[in-house]
Amino acid sequence: MPDKKNDKQPVVNLPIYHPEPPPWLPPIHGEGDLGYPGFQPPRPGQDEDVMSATNIKNGYMLPQPVAVETFSAQAMINGKLKLGDTLSQLEELMNEVFTRKTEQLPSIPSSSFHLPTRVTLNDAKRQAWFADLANPEVPLHKLGKSVPHGAKGHDLLDQLHDNTVAIPRAVWFLRVFGANETAGLRNKPSYNPTQYSLEWANVVTSYLKKQLDVILLPTAPRPGLTYKHTFRGVLSDEDSKMRWVSRFSYSLKLLRTFYHEGLVDRKSFLVWLTLQMKTCSLAQAGFVTRLVDEYLDDIFNILALAKLLVEASLHKLSEISTTSAHETLINTEALLKAVLQRLFLAIPDAYISPRLWIQHSSLIESTLTPDFAQRGNILDRYLDKNLRELRETGRRTLADIRRRNEALSFRDPPARVSAKLSAAVSNVKLLNSISSDTDISSLSLFEQDNRDSMALAEKLDMLLTWSVTPLQYGDHRPIAAVTLIRNWRDKACERATRRGHTSPENFLQDQLFAWLDNSEVAGELGNIRSVALLYGRLVKYDLFSYPNYIQRLVARGETGLACSETHLSRHHHFLRWIPLFNSTPSLINQRKLALHGVYARETPEDIVERDIRKELRLLLPGLFSGPCSSTWTSTADLLSECKTFVTASRHEQVRTFKQWLLPTFENVVPGVKTDEQRSDLVKSYKISVELMDYAKCFSSILDLTLCMLRNAFDIDTMVSVVDVLHRYAAIWPCMDAIPAIVSALDIAYQHWKARGLQSRPLLGLLVEFDNGRHLAEGSRNQIMSDITAFMTALRPVGDHVAVVPDILPEIMNLHETSDLNAPSTIADGLWIKYRMSSNWATKAWSNTLTSFQRISSTISDSEARSAVALRYSNFLWRIDQHLPNGLDECILQWFNESGPSQLPTLNPETWGILERMLFHLVVQGALKTTTILHGLVYPAWNSVSTFTSIGPPQLAYLNAVNNLCKELLLQDDQSGIAGTQHLFDMQRIRTRRQAVYYEPHFSKLAGNIPLLIYLENLEKLPADLRSNMSCLRRRICQDPGFRQGAYRNLDVIREAFEASPYLMGTCYDNLRKEAISGLKLILWDAVDDVQSDDWPEVSSLLSPWKLAATTILLQFQIKQVGRALSEETTHEAASNALDKLTVMLFHHTKTSEEAYFVGEMTRGAEPTVAMKFVKTGLSCIKDVLKDAQVDGVGFAKTLNRVGELLRILIHVTTPFREHSTPLPSLDPIVHEQFMRILNTKITELGALITHNKPSDEHKTNLILLARLLQFILNFRDNSSSLVMKEVGQSISNATFRLVIHYGSGENIDETVYPLLFDTLMFIYDGSYSS
Repeated sequence: MPDKKNDKQPVVNLPIYHPEPPPWLPPIHGEGDLGYPGFQPPRPGQDEDVMSATNIKNGYMLPQPVAVETFSAQAMINGKLKLGDTLSQLEELMNEVFTRKTEQLPSIPSSSFHLPTRVTLNDAKRQAWFADLANPEVPLHKLGKSVPHGAKGHDLLDQLHDNTVAIPRAVWFLRVFGANETAGLRNKPSYNPTQYSLEWANVVTSYLKKQLDVILLPTAPRPGLTYKHTFRGVLSDEDSKMRWVSRFSYSLKLLRTFYHEGLVDRKSFLVWLTLQMKTCSLAQAGFVTRLVDEYLDDIFNILALAKLLVEASLHKLSEISTTSAHETLINTEALLKAVLQRLFLAIPDAYISPRLWIQHSSLIESTLTPDFAQRGNILDRYLDKNLRELRETGRRTLADIRRRNEALSFRDPPARVSAKLSAAVSNVKLLNSISSDTDISSLSLFEQDNRDSMALAEKLDMLLTWSVTPLQYGDHRPIAAVTLIRNWRDKACERATRRGHTSPENFLQDQLFAWLDNSEVAGELGNIRSVALLYGRLVKYDLFSYPNYIQRLVARGETGLACSETHLSRHHHFLRWIPLFNSTPSLINQRKLALHGVYARETPEDIVERDIRKELRLLLPGLFSGPCSSTWTSTADLLSECKTFVTASRHEQVRTFKQWLLPTFENVVPGVKTDEQRSDLVKSYKISVELMDYAKCFSSILDLTLCMLRNAFDIDTMVSVVDVLHRYAAIWPCMDAIPAIVSALDIAYQHWKARGLQSRPLLGLLVEFDNGRHLAEGSRNQIMSDITAFMTALRPVGDHVAVVPDILPEIMNLHETSDLNAPSTIADGLWIKYRMSSNWATKAWSNTLTSFQRISSTISDSEARSAVALRYSNFLWRIDQHLPNGLDECILQWFNESGPSQLPTLNPETWGILERMLFHLVVQGALKTTTILHGLVYPAWNSVSTFTSIGPPQLAYLNAVNNLCKELLLQDDQSGIAGTQHLFDMQRIRTRRQAVYYEPHFSKLAGNIPLLIYLENLEKLPADLRSNMSCLRRRICQDPGFRQGAYRNLDVIREAFEASPYLMGTCYDNLRKEAISGLKLILWDAVDDVQSDDWPEVSSLLSPWKLAATTILLQFQIKQVGRALSEETTHEAASNALDKLTVMLFHHTKTSEEAYFVGEMTRGAEPTVAMKFVKTGLSCIKDVLKDAQVDGVGFAKTLNRVGELLRILIHVTTPFREHSTPLPSLDPIVHEQFMRILNTKITELGALITHNKPSDEHKTNLILLARLLQFILNFRDNSSSLVMKEVGQSISNATFRLVIHYGSGENIDETVYPLLFDTLMFIYDGSYSS
């Protein structure tokens, strides 16, 4: 280990370290010693050096100067701000800051720029100067010493392009050029700084227009010249195309800089651009569209330009879609659609233009509903969300545009009509449509309102009134009403039981009693039979409680029930007439006490019933073994022998039938054995049916008929039963009795089949009534098989078909034989011999007609002719029995083929026989009434116009068909139908005519009514024939069956008169009035010819029973006037009549319901007639508004009246809007007068609103006046006079002030402002404000 040495050396004194910031770190403040940013060196005695327990355990932490988490300076700042001079001190501080900053800014030296002077240079120097300008190496300060003077406008722009001057240098030059141009004008008082930009905008736009004008469409080649010689377009040659593209591109670059730097007036350029889009050709549209797309954002800010651009773009799109060069313009079309879509999203108000919407609505909707395809990542949910929002925004905006345009043009106006009245009219049409083919169980009348007792009560009241009112037609109505109520009751009871609700029995009882108690129709004595029929069936099916009815009357102390009282109550008649079913002794006693008192032993009804039985015993000898009664020729003859029955109440009649006559039949019918007894029984059956028909006891008819059907063992009885069932074919469905009838017919058929018998009437009726709904499928198939076998047996198929000769001697000589069985023998022989031939029946008919022509002149006696007719009719009836489809279709075919040429040539004697024979064939069922009408009557009427002259054959032809029509369609209860042998023939005729009043036959009959009106006024026809035709037509139109068919098929009546060629182009004073009277005779009960232009009573106009008929009548009347207006000879008379009618229409219309239906009646009128209505309506509105004071008390009431009149005018003009056709022009005088009145009222009301506190009444009045203004604006055209322009300007100013009033401040109204804004847009859209 080395030795220790003393290594101590002297300690060197080191300098104290003083931390200094780096030299590049600037101090915080230049004068104050605030240290350096971010430089904080340690110092002795600092807090971090204190060795406290807290610092050792937790480390040193600086304390928070304030409570960071909870501290807020808001209270301190608010306190400072509330001091009076705080804001002033802050303002002074900021002003001082700005002042000092301004003082420290360096001063801007004075400008040394001098505007280059203009010098005149020769061409060489000018060209050299422009060459230097085009050279980017030459600095502008060198060129800025002077600029050449000379070229201007288009020439100057051409020089810039020709020298290929860069755009920035060209703009510099043009700025200098413009400054020199305006230098001498700046010191003038009239100097306008923007004038040069306007002038330069005109220069630039005209320069562009000049270039666009050379873009032409190719023209069609001319003969003899090649295409190159006929068309030389600038773009057809490659060199000229390059030059044009270069110049146009340079011009667009200059324009872009000019526009953004303000060298051209922007609005002037945008106006030019928009107008250019409107006037350019399709060849130029491609360039203009791209120019529009570039500057479209600025057009968004100007609504007027946007509207003009929308219109121009739509016109161009429409033109592109129809041009043959569509494929070459696809890009232009797509860009135009994009422009329209951008306008649509940015400024949808530009599309508010009814005129534009009418012209291009489909194009607008197809353009503005694009399929926004998703671009980019399909998983981008933000893009997908934005696309959905865009689609929804577009959909809502388009719907709003559609709604606003259609509101301005009054398309699809709301129907301001009572829902109850409208529903009543629909329900009446539904009820009138009930026919023999109706399934009454499926008819829904109450179901839609089964939860609303009030609606149900109203429908029940309507149904009950419909069933008994004389304004409707058909005996089926009370029966159908009861069945509908019963079906509803059953469903409602079942529903109430299932859901635990209250039974509807009490509600129904209350409603039925209330109707009896309050209904005006029920209280009329003339309707007592129908009311008794209705309530008798209600009582029968327990829908109306007769005991409760009596108890309620007694409980309320009803006076006038007893027969002994002086003033009888309406309920006295109801109690006396309503029949009882399933009555108990206590109920009979209650009724007896109410009507006859306590002490009545024998009532008058008992006496009447005994007398009725005595009368019926005399009328029904086959039933009661009495003496043979006489033969009646009409129902009136029959009823004349039972006067007690006729005058008896329904209670007595029903009681007689139910308790006496029907039981007698049920006891007697099964015991009939001999043919004579059966014949007498059938007669008694037919007489009983006639009596029951008079009493409207259809249930008794059904019961009696089914009884006869069960015991029908011979053909006569079966035919009689089938005829009765056919006669009341419209009644049975209403009774819901078809299933029971079909079952009874099927049982009867099976009995006949078991006995080896066949009945074609029975089979036909069974198939008709079943209609594929009631029989079991097996039974129906068996019946169809039996029918096929029956038809095959009548016409077997074989190889050896005998040829039927044209002349059959046995038929020719039939009239000479005295054998009563000869007709049957001959018919049977012909069938046996020629049954395989298809035309043997037609040959038999032709031979019969030939025989009539041969023998008619030899028979002069009327009775002999009747005997011949009867013999041949029996012969043809027998042939009918041998034909599988009957004789009817053979004769109809002959009528259609040979009849038109042969029938008009028959002599009067032949017609005398033929007429009787045809009538007997119809009676026997061999011919249908519709066959006679379609094959004989209607063609005869239609052939009259082809007759050059009316000779005896033609006159006999027309008289015969008129007689046949009268005999087959019209009944005469006074003397019977001509040609009938007894009442039973008339019953068959009534049965046969039922089909005439149902489709498809009714439309044919209705279509011939105008023809009859024409024939009545045909001068070449004899006066007596015309008179007979007139009488025939009137009786047909007044027939209840025809009226029922008319109200069931009102559209058929309308079509028959409106489309009839016989009522077109005819004399106005004569035939038009006859046609209107004829239509009124069908639809109304009036018999006399009243004034055709008379206004109907308000009660009938708003009556659900006649409303539809009134509409048809007035529409036909108006259309007839329209046709007469088009004729020069009838124009004046028609115009006077139309003036009278329109004045009455507007003066009689008081309510919104009347206005709606009158408007509906006038829809579809000719334009001349429609404008006549509009003229009269506007004149009426003008007269109403003229003296009204806007600040008056009654002004609101006046405007309500105006609103109803306006509603009529809207409906009159609706057809023009539905077909997107322009409205006809309006009378300029009426137009001007109406606009003046409207201007005055709007201005006065606007002043009242803006200077006073507006009220809801003022707002309502303003809305109606605005709608009036919109309506009249739809008739505006481009030929408005200067006066109209002044009035239009005044209205636009008043409307603008109101728009500002309701669109700003405290007066903002979300209802009035859009309406007024759209009205103002509508005004600006036309020519008034131009």
